[in-house]
Amino acid sequence: MMVLDAARSVAERHLAEALPRRWNHVQGVATRAEVIGPHLDGGPVLVAACWLHDVGYAPGLGTTRFHPLDGARVLREWGADNLMCGLVAFHSAAAHEADVLGLLDELRAFDDPQGLVRDLLWYLDMTTSPDGERVSFDDRMAEVRERYPADHYVSRALEGSMADRRGAVDRARAWLSSVGLGGQV
Repeated sequence: MMVLDAARSVAERHLAEALPRRWNHVQGVATRAEVIGPHLDGGPVLVAACWLHDVGYAPGLGTTRFHPLDGARVLREWGADNLMCGLVAFHSAAAHEADVLGLLDELRAFDDPQGLVRDLLWYLDMTTSPDGERVSFDDRMAEVRERYPADHYVSRALEGSMADRRGAVDRARAWLSSVGLGGQV
């Protein structure tokens, strides 16, 4: 539990006051992950990654202004393991956005930890609103399209990343159903 408390504390320290809406989102993602954790080998890793996935947005922590990369870099500096750094670096189709920004080689300094924990992180991130509420994947993607202008890197990468995003969500939903959590998280 100490690792989870530390992850929550780090996220709160860097996001709660500076970026309260982002903090609401992170709390929503992590709270849902806490329901999943007991059903999953690697549950604590998932929960910690959910607390930390957006820490790269924190003022003063990043150098690229691309939060997955900045978050992974700062976690590495703080001594996080390769799995945690990779989960943060590659969360929610970040490779597509990094490619648009010309940062893909830098992102590849981290390993993309493909598998169930990664899919669940993506699922939780992409089905939690900016205010921390559970939403459908389609509604969340519509909200992202509405929030970012067409020339923003997120918008430019979105369509090319939809198959990866939807695949992760579908795999996560299938697993959640298989352990009796379908429709609950």
